[in-house]
Amino acid sequence: MRLLCRFVTQLPLSVDGVTREQCEDTLVGIAVGRGRPEDLREAAERLTALLDQDGPVPDDAERARKRFIRLGRQQPDGMTPITGLLDPEGRATWEPILAKHAAPGRGNPDDEQPRTCGTPRREQIAHDTRSYGQRCHDAFVAVGRTALMSGELGQHHGLPVTVIVSTTVQDLESAAGRAVTGGGSLLPMRDLIRMAAHAHHYLAVYDQHTQIPLYLGRSRRLASVGQRIVLHSRDRGCTKPGCTVSGYDSQVHHITGWAKNDGHTNVDEEVLACGADNRLAEDGWTVRIRRGIAEWTPPPPPPRPRRRRRRRRRLDPQGDPPRRRRAARFLEVATRATVTSCDEQLSSRVRYAPSRKRRGFTVSNCARR
Repeated sequence: MRLLCRFVTQLPLSVDGVTREQCEDTLVGIAVGRGRPEDLREAAERLTALLDQDGPVPDDAERARKRFIRLGRQQPDGMTPITGLLDPEGRATWEPILAKHAAPGRGNPDDEQPRTCGTPRREQIAHDTRSYGQRCHDAFVAVGRTALMSGELGQHHGLPVTVIVSTTVQDLESAAGRAVTGGGSLLPMRDLIRMAAHAHHYLAVYDQHTQIPLYLGRSRRLASVGQRIVLHSRDRGCTKPGCTVSGYDSQVHHITGWAKNDGHTNVDEEVLACGADNRLAEDGWTVRIRRGIAEWTPPPPPPRPRRRRRRRRRLDPQGDPPRRRRAARFLEVATRATVTSCDEQLSSRVRYAPSRKRRGFTVSNCARR
């Protein structure tokens, strides 16, 4: 049902209703009969190609939005999944490359001398037991290795574009263990030794307990090639906590400002930091190296704005403010005076005047008329 619904929705609007019904009857007949799901899918694709030979209207913006290639996380066995979508130009570019480098007998790592140029011999083609997917994988590796050996990729963060690997003398001599690349991936020692024969790689080798720093002082501002290799091996990427940027995409950061604070270009005064974290020094962040580990300290928090202290209103034991208490006392005295005067002289008029001796109001004069 999903296949039939997808077929109907993908038909262009120019197809009339009669043709649509005929196509639906044809597909339903294949589905009801003893046809396989693959037969139904092939029939739907065939009908779609006949009814819409020009295909959907091309949309360059949509294709540009959907294109991507992504490397997944390295698995415990060292393998890395890769996913992506190639646009028409990308597919057209890789088709002739794979046609040559993914051909049977070409670049077979099982051969004593893999065929990297020219036409493979018949023996090499006959003994090639790799699948097409495996040959495509080896073709991707061969093309990448050729690009690294060409030297035409330029530089990246002060180093030639190449593979940077760090390991120890003990692992290298025993040909066991794993090395760490500048991107943070693990590389088996056998693969490292085999890769060293194909291209010029930077291999930073250290003894088990010693590290030799390189000092340049104030003679230059930018770190040298040797310093960058040492930093790749020591920091393995951006040193700010929580940042996962690899060493290939990191920059050299002076823990003491070279221009403002007369810092030195020494390995023990430099750390790796990505572009965003490298600019945090301008915002007050400080970095120090303690026991071979970089520690990032954020700037102190800004002072809180001083709030204006609000004056509290004093309350009496009964909870009334002074002004309300005085008004209540005035009403009480006035009511008492009015009642007294009415009892003594019903027809008299009582005039109240404020007393000078105390606050409040008292009866001062009574005039008869």
